[in-house]
Amino acid sequence: MNVLVAYASRHGATAGIAERIAAALRATGLRAEAHPVAEVRDLGPYDAVVLGGAAYMFHWLKDATAFARRHRAELEQRPVWLFSSGPLGTDRTDEEGRDVLEATRPKEFDELTDMLHPRGEQVFFGAFDPDAPPIGLGERLVRHMPAAKDATPAGDFRDWPAIDAWATAIAAELGAGKDARP
Repeated sequence: MNVLVAYASRHGATAGIAERIAAALRATGLRAEAHPVAEVRDLGPYDAVVLGGAAYMFHWLKDATAFARRHRAELEQRPVWLFSSGPLGTDRTDEEGRDVLEATRPKEFDELTDMLHPRGEQVFFGAFDPDAPPIGLGERLVRHMPAAKDATPAGDFRDWPAIDAWATAIAAELGAGKDARP
């Protein structure tokens, strides 16, 4: 079984999650590789796809959504899982008592769920380095807003055990070890 972990990442945190998922899948005996969506041209060599992207302001990066739409026919023929990264901090619930990971589910997931019928989806906490150069107009504007700057916690909040557990569950669903090629 050959698995593609395709991702769209702006500052590298989502890329790190994708690499970790691929490594966890390989540890179960599956063949897995992680690639940015911009580098993936052909899904032919892959039996399954894990597709991820960073989310900003409740929206998945456009490259991830465009990849899903462009490869829709191929993705419909394979087991697919979706993931997103983005919420920051360690609080599992927001001020209204909602689960942060559920509340930050990208809006595009509704369309993608209807279109691709993924076997699963997951939102993971992300990372924020305030010293990283801003990318895009939105980030540049936010950097000049003191209230937004103070409200954004800095640090790496990725939950590696949760990421590993999700990847292990995917591997189990794919029957890792049963027909995996070395």
